[in-house]
Amino acid sequence: MTIETTVAEIMKQTSFSKDLVERGVKQTADLWQEDNGSKEEFKDFCMTHFCKNANEKEKLFRRLCSNFETIYGHNNRVSIEMLRPSHVVGYEKLPVDEIFAAYNGLAHFSDDMFTNKIAFIISLNFPFYTLEEKTRYADKWNDTEWGYARLGDVFTARVPAAAQQQIDQATAASDNYISNYNIYMGSLLDKQQQSLFPKDMVLITHWGLRDELKSNYADKTKGLEKQQMIYEVMKHIIYQSIPQDVINKGDYTWNPYSNKIYKNGKEQKAVAEVDTRYQFLLNNFKAMKAADPYYTYFPTYISRKFDQEFEISQQEVEKLFVALVSSPQVKEVAALIKQRLGRDLQPYDIWYDGFKSRSEMDPAELDKKVMAKYPTKNAFVADLPQILMKMGFTQEKALFICNHVDVDASIGAGHAWGSLMKSDNALLRTRIGDKGMDYKGYNIGVHEFGHNVEQTISLHLVPNYFLNGVPNTAFTEALAFVFQQQDLALLGMGDANEKAHYLNTLDIFWGCYEIMGVSLVDMKVWQWMYEHSDATAAELKNQVIDIAKEVWNTYYAPVFGSKDEPILAVYSHMIVAPLYLSAYPLGHLIDFQLEEYFKGKNRGNEIERIYSMGRLIPQYWMQKAVGNTLSVDALLKATSEAAAKVK
Repeated sequence: MTIETTVAEIMKQTSFSKDLVERGVKQTADLWQEDNGSKEEFKDFCMTHFCKNANEKEKLFRRLCSNFETIYGHNNRVSIEMLRPSHVVGYEKLPVDEIFAAYNGLAHFSDDMFTNKIAFIISLNFPFYTLEEKTRYADKWNDTEWGYARLGDVFTARVPAAAQQQIDQATAASDNYISNYNIYMGSLLDKQQQSLFPKDMVLITHWGLRDELKSNYADKTKGLEKQQMIYEVMKHIIYQSIPQDVINKGDYTWNPYSNKIYKNGKEQKAVAEVDTRYQFLLNNFKAMKAADPYYTYFPTYISRKFDQEFEISQQEVEKLFVALVSSPQVKEVAALIKQRLGRDLQPYDIWYDGFKSRSEMDPAELDKKVMAKYPTKNAFVADLPQILMKMGFTQEKALFICNHVDVDASIGAGHAWGSLMKSDNALLRTRIGDKGMDYKGYNIGVHEFGHNVEQTISLHLVPNYFLNGVPNTAFTEALAFVFQQQDLALLGMGDANEKAHYLNTLDIFWGCYEIMGVSLVDMKVWQWMYEHSDATAAELKNQVIDIAKEVWNTYYAPVFGSKDEPILAVYSHMIVAPLYLSAYPLGHLIDFQLEEYFKGKNRGNEIERIYSMGRLIPQYWMQKAVGNTLSVDALLKATSEAAAKVK
């Protein structure tokens, strides 16, 4: 009765439609709790704060844009500074760092906004629209109306600060665990007790291990042996049989085949890690699940990740991925890889790197060339505008973007961190050693720079603050991939002929085949955790391995010829970034459609046009960007053509 009378009273003093008034009042009533006031106070509040006309509403919107940019932007900067000792080289590690890393200045933000009733003013005047409704109205809304809809996404749930802090603590702890999960490669021994890797080589799990494995396709003498050894290391990480004393330490030598450790040639007692990896995954799950009761529209973390964040349903994503990993093109490309390698496929050939130009190159020579070009961080920073101009940006736009990007040498594999206010800068982090930047650091750096370009354009050039960003993380990954694929060309070593185009198509396809399988594992693991929320870390470990083998046996064993391989469970993302993995293959599909669209056009101009549209819903963004919605069809068709041409 209160809702009906409140709507009736508001209709006497506003020019907006009854549907809009009703939507705002109902959603506000859903969020209103006893301690916010009586029914009479609720009615008075709504009458006082519902905008009387379009002009009043737009003024309120502009003020909220300005104030939210200030709040989000400064708190983002606080998080960056608190995490600096964990993310950037040059800091002495202190026990207090991990506590500060978990600190989130916005942990109480939602509570505060409901207490001071700003959240209610927003839900009343800028109500939430479902994905189905956004799809229906997509081309009918103008930029301002899209901004209103995005503002309506901000307060759809009341999550207590304690629940948010639990999530922050769990994710910060798992991030710290993986950031310090390095393997000392020079301490590894082969079956003959010989070392195959440089003494000073230290690789992070799993990214560094995978990239080293990839680089060894070019080593025709010891490459296969090194790859096999790296896979043995990965299996010990997955099974948690890895000796605790070889994680982030070089004090012992370790033979991963026998799983024995030695000091000064004498065998020592090895103590396994004991399910630590899976405990961090379980902790993340429990923290996320504890917040479920507070989300009316998105009642599980799976729903929040796909329906709310990706804005593509989990079922739709799974269908896209299964369509590709079970396609006949997989066997076509696998046969080509087998022919090019001159041997049967091994499980780790999911990372086959031979379609890239660099696969023909000696990794040591590549490192040498990159280190000569970028002996210091400053040398890399100075070259960033040139990179953008080679990508088709004007000098003016290149300098504008680079003036909004700061570079740091990272402790972890590398990442890009966007700014949330125009007066701050985006961050590019990649590994830069004492001798300069090697090829891996450069390759990651170029990828992260693609993120920074998106982050800068989609903050500074969008129509309004609430449209800042991209539809979901896959769209920023897509631009990062566009940049990463140009890494050799940017060094003056690329080959832009027709064969290179076909090879690039095969490379994207095989990359999708690899990471879509991993994403399917990630999704199935989370579904299992929801069905078995009381599971222990040991039970979870066994299930993750079983799921990885099941996905392998369904989509990979018929191609590779070996069953029960656990390789799809090695990804660190599963531990540090719950359900993020799907963003990568979605990003590859978007990237492929973008690259197809860019042909014959100025890439820089198109990147600016497309990414300045802001955070529309994914399928509408794609339609406006390239004229088609998200699909695997274009990639499958191009892959068949490429496989036939490259043979």
